[in-house]
Amino acid sequence: MFNPFSLDGKVILVTGASSGIGRSIALECARLGAQLIITGRNPERLNDTYVQLEGTGHNKSIADISTDEGINYLSENLPQINGVAHVAGIVITKPFQFLNRPELDLVMNTNFNGPILLTNVLLKKNLIKKESSLVFISSISGTMCSFIGNSAYSASKGALNGIIKGIALELAPKRIRVNSIIPGMIDTSILNHSSISDEDLFEDRKHYPLGRYGRPEDVAYAAIYLLSDASNWITGSNLLLDGGYTLK
Repeated sequence: MFNPFSLDGKVILVTGASSGIGRSIALECARLGAQLIITGRNPERLNDTYVQLEGTGHNKSIADISTDEGINYLSENLPQINGVAHVAGIVITKPFQFLNRPELDLVMNTNFNGPILLTNVLLKKNLIKKESSLVFISSISGTMCSFIGNSAYSASKGALNGIIKGIALELAPKRIRVNSIIPGMIDTSILNHSSISDEDLFEDRKHYPLGRYGRPEDVAYAAIYLLSDASNWITGSNLLLDGGYTLK
């Protein structure tokens, strides 16, 4: 049966695949036939993702792409690929006036410098095939709104959306597509370790017209669309995925 969303025969790299959105993207891509290369910083959690992947031929690599060393190590062990889902990210919630340079550097290196410089290296080494797709996980924070204590995170995501417009133009002659997904709040394990109370989360959910936070698989299905041939006339776009939050 014809399936324009099939990833059969495609080699997909997923960063930040140890948990949450990255894990979900990896699992769902494997179900649609992709050969996965997953990477993350936590060996145990990355292996948990790896053993759940359907199909064969998958690989995993422990690497911290917020550093040059991690990027170089990862790129040295990669075959040519058909797509990348840049998911690795970090949040530091702190009012702007209390931010310091190490914290700002950590957020920018993880959320912006890492995925952008990894893409730069992959292109220089000719590891991204023609007609491939690059997908960056951005956020409504920094692109459409922001939140108290989220200025560093917003800055990193705003910068990400800005630079991929230029990358999309430069790579268009090779028919390499570059897009981002802009999610609202996604219900992942990160909420279990936050300082936000259950009551605050309950009240915050009321701001979403569809009545709930997003789930990791919601983002995964959007990523599959952008990684598949079904979206082969889309580049430089930002796919909004926020349950109606920014309608208000």
